[in-house]
Amino acid sequence: MGATIDWLRTTTPGLLVLCGLAIAVLLIAIIKVKLEPFVALLLTGLLLALAAGLPIAQIVGTPLKAGESLLETGFGGILGHIAVIIGLGTVLGAILERSGGADVLTDKLLKMFGEKGAPVAMGLLGLIFGIPVFFDIGIFVLAPLVYVAAKRGGRSLVLYAMPMLAGLSMTHAFLPPHPGPVALGGLLGVSLGWLILMGFVCGIPGFIAAGIVWGTYIGKRVQVSVPEEFVPLEPEPEPEPSGGSGGTAVITKSPPSVALIGGIIAIPLVLILGATFGYQLLDKDSTLLQVLTFFGTPAVALLITVLVAFYLLGIRRGSTVQELSTITAESLKPVGMVLLVVGAGAFFGKVISATGIGTALADTMSAAGLPIIVLAYLISCGLRIAQGSATVAIVTTGGIVAPLVAEQGYSQMSIALIAMAIAAGSIILSHVNDGGFWIIAKYFNMTVKQTLQTWTVLETILSVVSFAVAALLFSIV
Repeated sequence: MGATIDWLRTTTPGLLVLCGLAIAVLLIAIIKVKLEPFVALLLTGLLLALAAGLPIAQIVGTPLKAGESLLETGFGGILGHIAVIIGLGTVLGAILERSGGADVLTDKLLKMFGEKGAPVAMGLLGLIFGIPVFFDIGIFVLAPLVYVAAKRGGRSLVLYAMPMLAGLSMTHAFLPPHPGPVALGGLLGVSLGWLILMGFVCGIPGFIAAGIVWGTYIGKRVQVSVPEEFVPLEPEPEPEPSGGSGGTAVITKSPPSVALIGGIIAIPLVLILGATFGYQLLDKDSTLLQVLTFFGTPAVALLITVLVAFYLLGIRRGSTVQELSTITAESLKPVGMVLLVVGAGAFFGKVISATGIGTALADTMSAAGLPIIVLAYLISCGLRIAQGSATVAIVTTGGIVAPLVAEQGYSQMSIALIAMAIAAGSIILSHVNDGGFWIIAKYFNMTVKQTLQTWTVLETILSVVSFAVAALLFSIV
């Protein structure tokens, strides 16, 4: 028995077996036992640490000092990086939604592209609005607009829904401030500026292939009608300004302009990219670089954007501070579980790193000749297919791959491409164990078979094409 334990803890095959068993336990806990991913990740991480023979003080600290333990540094390290960003990103999305920004963008895009180009317009709507808005929230906000477009066009709902869903999925998987990419920035040590840039470079081709090409093809072959009860007959009249505490929407007298919505969405992207490339091009002691660095820090950039949105979309248009506070509080309610899952996933990754499994994987990968970007993609794909959550797949894979990335001394661009491979793997083959699968089936009036034919294939195409672009660029740089 002792020899077996030593083999598991000290040899490369043993550590790989231990890692595989830990991941199997994690998946069973999530899929079969139905534990919340947060609890499952935390429990599995503790069990793995004990099985690997790590000292108790290293795992949880001592009664007098726990700040340097794997438990606290695993949670604290990643949450310190992402909590503010995800919180502010969520608030920004809520303000843009309640201001009527989605309706404005829809009308403008439909006028630009016309009836025949309406599916492309829906795709661009999902792509643009998906930058600051979480995936499921984006579906809730944009679905009624898709219903209207499909009703006007008199064609299958699938033709209009798939491009929009591809846009939302692409931004959610590849671009900050969404939880997955932000978590990868902290886990892999890559700036959000590079993640934004590579997210667009890798994600746009996948969006075109999955949303426009596949969406158009399958939308002509899978016929889904728009339920009458889903389509609003007449637009709701604008509510009068009120000072009540129960308001759940920004009170506006007229819709905001497209330029205003686009400008607000662009603010954090421009500031973050400015700091990223200023660091590459400017003298490290220059005043301009210090200014760019301060305003381009993601938390500061998003705070500025939220304050601008509060004023331009709220205060200036008739809302009270109390109403804006209500919207902020409502939008932040779902964020707690997201942060807990990401934190627990980072702890699980910390344990994996501390056991030396990362080094064992590096040795195995080198012996097999498997490139790190392919390894990252395959691990992420496996976790996604098995347990359904993209966020769990991302943070778990990020924790496994992080030691390998650190050892190789890759450039920021190369690390960002590895992050894109992980993100691409995390969205492949959405099926019945994915909550998003059921949301889409419900909101777009599809059977399970139709959802598999349309949405599941879309996600797989988006994953494979985006990974192919990332792998090609990685091989070049």
